This record gives sequence, structure tokens and C-alpha cells, in this order.
Amino acid sequence: MTRPERGKQLKAIVFDLDGTLYQEDRLGEEVNQSAIHYVAALKDISVAEAEVLLEATRAADGVAGTLSRAVVSLGGTLQEMHRRFAADCHPERLLKPDRRVRELLQLLSTSFRLHLYTNNNRDLSGRIMKQIGVGDLLDRVFTIEDSWIPKPDRRIIEDILAKIDCRPQEALFVGDRYRVDLAVPESMGCPVFEMKTTEELLTLADLVH
Repeated sequence: MTRPERGKQLKAIVFDLDGTLYQEDRLGEEVNQSAIHYVAALKDISVAEAEVLLEATRAADGVAGTLSRAVVSLGGTLQEMHRRFAADCHPERLLKPDRRVRELLQLLSTSFRLHLYTNNNRDLSGRIMKQIGVGDLLDRVFTIEDSWIPKPDRRIIEDILAKIDCRPQEALFVGDRYRVDLAVPESMGCPVFEMKTTEELLTLADLVH
């Protein structure tokens, strides 16, 4: 993976949201359960059967194995799935601000424009950003509702780069899932940074210091 040295040539950072700017398995499980119940309703099967079917469908996806791709392949729509996510998921109960993350974004914003690109919907991602206290630090937010095309997709990366007025080498993409968040932008020449923990995310301060 290509990470720029001390922000060389870098103008912008594009963050993923879920699992990147916060980490909370319980919220991820609410999303997963919402998708399982949607598949159960679609296929008129039990919740247990839907869980097995959804897991098998994700495992068979050679691209990224995301919930979005799996649900669509099973006959669902992204619009209905995300309507359910917005209703079924409760970041207000599960998330709290991490002062270190906010301070990191404040620091990075002194040198770079900060953006967000998420597979989540506008309603839920907005509530998450409010709950973790970072929404006011992001210049542009790109959600699944901008195109209804889920990650990973080259066309969306091209569109984001055009809208934030950056060449590939000028935009760092940050995420917790390489195949979903980072493989496509890296293939286009963008520097990328894969992280698995908040502590790893915080090392991005080195781009400024």
C-alpha cells in the first residue's frame, strides 16, 4: 500500500466511516441483523435460514463480500435495505465521542481538506458523525445515496476525485477494509492507508508533525 511521506503532494484525505472513524461491534451487529431480517422477508424464510444464506452469498462474492452486494444479489434493493438500516440502528445508544479522533481530524484539517466516503446512507451516517463529534470537521460527505452504487467502484472514485478537485496522487484514502475501501483508489494511483485500530488511525498525525 502506498502512503505519502509527510503529506508530500497531498491535498485531501478521504476517510471511510464505519470501522474507521469509530469502532463499535454492536452497531455493526445491528446493521447485520437488519440485513438478515430483510433477506428473511424477501425470501419468506426464517431468520436463521436468512443468516446462513446471507453469509454464504457474501463468502461467494469474489469482489468484496459486502452486505450491499449480497442483498442486491438476493433480490433486494439498496434503497429498502438502507431504509431499514436507518430505522433499525441506534448509534445514539451505542457511540460516544473519542476525543483523540476529533483532535486528529482538527490537526489534519490544518494541512488537508478532509472528506468522507461511506457505503452507509445519509441519515444513519449523519447520526453517527453527530454522535462521535466529527461532522463539522469534514468538507464533503459522500454516501451510498449519491449514486446507489456500493463500494468498491472505480466510477465513484473518479467522481469523488473530480468533485474534490484532486489528482489521484493528491488524495489519501483511509479505511479499515482494503478490498472494499482501498484497493480501487490504490489501483488508480491514490495513496492509501489501511488501519484496524483507533491507535493505528492516530498515527496519521505524522503527516502533519
